[in-house]
Amino acid sequence: MLQTTIEEHTLHFRQPAGTSRGVYTERTIWLVTITDGTRRGIGECAPLPDLSCDALPADRYGEVLRSFCKQTEQTGQINYEAMRDYPSMLFGLETAMLSMERGNRLFDTAFARGETGIPINGLVWMGSYDEMLRRMEQKLEQGFRCVKLKVGAIDFDRELDLVRRIRERFSPREMELRLDANGGFGPDEALYKLELLSQYAIHSIEQPVKQRQWALMAELCRDAPLPIALDEELIGVNDPEQKRQMLRIIKPAYIVLKPSLHGGMQGCREWIDIARDEGIGSWITSALESNVGLNAIAQFCSAVYGDHIATPQGLGTGQLFTDNIPMPLEIRGEQLWISQ
Repeated sequence: MLQTTIEEHTLHFRQPAGTSRGVYTERTIWLVTITDGTRRGIGECAPLPDLSCDALPADRYGEVLRSFCKQTEQTGQINYEAMRDYPSMLFGLETAMLSMERGNRLFDTAFARGETGIPINGLVWMGSYDEMLRRMEQKLEQGFRCVKLKVGAIDFDRELDLVRRIRERFSPREMELRLDANGGFGPDEALYKLELLSQYAIHSIEQPVKQRQWALMAELCRDAPLPIALDEELIGVNDPEQKRQMLRIIKPAYIVLKPSLHGGMQGCREWIDIARDEGIGSWITSALESNVGLNAIAQFCSAVYGDHIATPQGLGTGQLFTDNIPMPLEIRGEQLWISQ
């Protein structure tokens, strides 16, 4: 019979992490351990306040998580249908079960065996103009050739100037530039801002306006002169038919998947399969998890996209915390590797 334990854990950011929804200085995660008496596995449940569809008050979150752990103990398996609306809990339990059954190698892939790396984008967090410019310089010095820039928090003219200065220094062939607005553009200004940004050869922009405005987002995807990716829009859309309906209505160029937010590993597999059917691209990113979650997401990424991933993924957040949990992960240039 399985036994589970839950440990609440607080992580502290090396520097404040700014988004259009506010600034994070610390975050709470729950580590779930599963054992069958001989083998032991660990997974991470990491909801984001005011964003995750299962972001409950801490005491309530722990209570619901314990109930799902008890079900798993009693049945010996995860009740996926019951957990559809609790993606961060599902991802933690999925990881713990895989870890118990397979050890450190959750999936038998070249990445998991330490034979190849996964290309990742460099991430430049929101901040003042000078801070963002300095962070961009650091990413370029580290060898990144795909950089993702958070926009929508400081004055737009200054953000536009920052993008312009990047393009003056680096051509699109030298530097792939992705933007993430985190829903920061207003409905009346979004298309105008997207038109201004499009002159700088932007690869894509994530979530230009707040989610749950399907008609507006569909209009932007149709009319904007640069590709749009959905991110927050996917949160809480956990039924397979609703997923298909939404993608057919909005018709984005890409979807950006985070297992902790978008249905765990099983839910993300559904998104990827449906997106492929609809001719929509995708990539996977972490969502401010510790190295426990990052390791699982990276291995999952290698399992769903194969051993030769060309599209940079968003898997570089493991260096954000002062008190991260040790895992054999390292960034070499612009790739994430598992050290052997």
